[in-house]
Amino acid sequence: MPNKKQALAVVLAGVWITASEFARNEFVLKHYWVEHYEGLGLTFQTVPVNGMLWTVWSLLFAYIIHRLLQQYSVSQSMVLAWLVGFVMMWLVTYNLQVLPLGLLVFAIPLSVVEVGVAALIIRKIGK
Repeated sequence: MPNKKQALAVVLAGVWITASEFARNEFVLKHYWVEHYEGLGLTFQTVPVNGMLWTVWSLLFAYIIHRLLQQYSVSQSMVLAWLVGFVMMWLVTYNLQVLPLGLLVFAIPLSVVEVGVAALIIRKIGK
């Protein structure tokens, strides 16, 4: 279990991840999602329950990064977290045919930055 400083670091990293996800998907990439869903005959919705679930995902992801940092270097933790958090998610959403591939050009580098900043928050604050 994390101590108080580590718990604070995980929460702050989770807040960062939530904010990053929201900004990326609502302001930068939303048109990709909306157009792709329309092509599937669906409506891409932004509703509070989705935000709550992304917040839970973000906090769990921050905790995973925290745990990885206990065993690995920052760069190793970043790579492992990114593979587990994003690549796996993209594979699943692609398999479900709901991933607009065009957004990966932006999502890949932005997600790497997201993981890197979260790892640095946890490393600096959680010590």
